[in-house]
Amino acid sequence: MDLSRIDLNLLVYLDVLLREKSVTRAASYLGLTQPAMSNGLRRLRELFDDPLLVRTSEGMSPTERALGLQPRVREILAQVEQTVQKTGSFDAGASERVFRIMASDYAESTLMPRVLRLIRRLAPHVTLDVLTPSDVSFLDVEQGRVDMAINRFDTIPQSFHQRTLWTDWFACLMSNENPVLREPFTLDTYLQANHIWVSKTGFGVGVGVNPRDVQRLGWVDEALGKLGRKRRISVFTRHYQVATLLAEQHDVMATLPCRAAWLQKDNPGLVVKAPPFPIPPIDLKMAWSPLLQHNPDHQWLRQRIVEGAEELNQAFEPFAADFIPAGPEPAHPSER
Repeated sequence: MDLSRIDLNLLVYLDVLLREKSVTRAASYLGLTQPAMSNGLRRLRELFDDPLLVRTSEGMSPTERALGLQPRVREILAQVEQTVQKTGSFDAGASERVFRIMASDYAESTLMPRVLRLIRRLAPHVTLDVLTPSDVSFLDVEQGRVDMAINRFDTIPQSFHQRTLWTDWFACLMSNENPVLREPFTLDTYLQANHIWVSKTGFGVGVGVNPRDVQRLGWVDEALGKLGRKRRISVFTRHYQVATLLAEQHDVMATLPCRAAWLQKDNPGLVVKAPPFPIPPIDLKMAWSPLLQHNPDHQWLRQRIVEGAEELNQAFEPFAADFIPAGPEPAHPSER
């Protein structure tokens, strides 16, 4: 093949066209006119001798050849960006960079205050834009429009880099006037209480909850289901901080990750108990686009997040002893 006839911009066009599946949206994203984008698609079809995108009842759909090209084109563009990227270090003291971080309510309340404190000390002019999971899609992260996603992920694209920040177990948070405290805290007394359910948030806009669909209610209810038991849920919320406020009422209880409960350790009106049944731990991870892996600004941000997590883990350690089951703590996989 004569490489001199290949315009690298065509690969950028192809990447966006396959993502947007629309000539109009691709043109808008790249700041081109629609005729220019159409001409780019024509040239791509000639180059690959394939239609690449065809009209169907659902709009423009990629061909089999296009689906095979998509991850390879993304990898090529990432390598090109890395090659031409400036290699200078990040000047934290002078930078006015805006870092956009998607963080779950759990991560935002536990981790982000410490990360912010570190960043304010080292980079006083840097701005953090913290987004909720419903604000962000995997595509936003993949394209580098969001610098970092911090959450508990059921699934994550294999192309993403990721690092586990900590493993967390569960705790029960309730008012010191809750009637269940009049008896030994067993599974039976746990099930006598009214419960607050907190969402296991992922990416995208959430939907309503069906209280009867145990498999979709999350870790706590799945663990109870394995024992053939079910709790009575009185309140559904998507925010851990709301759950901790609601738990101050005398007749409801929240079962939530230990680090979220730990934030209430100095609240005299609340009591924290270890759950009277086993619940598998969860991992809080940070994930980012391969496009940003070698970016000096991003490397600096990742290090600050890791430092913030390590600082919190050290402060949390004395509290954790009553909630971590006997045996070795799960090993965290290395960054990839």
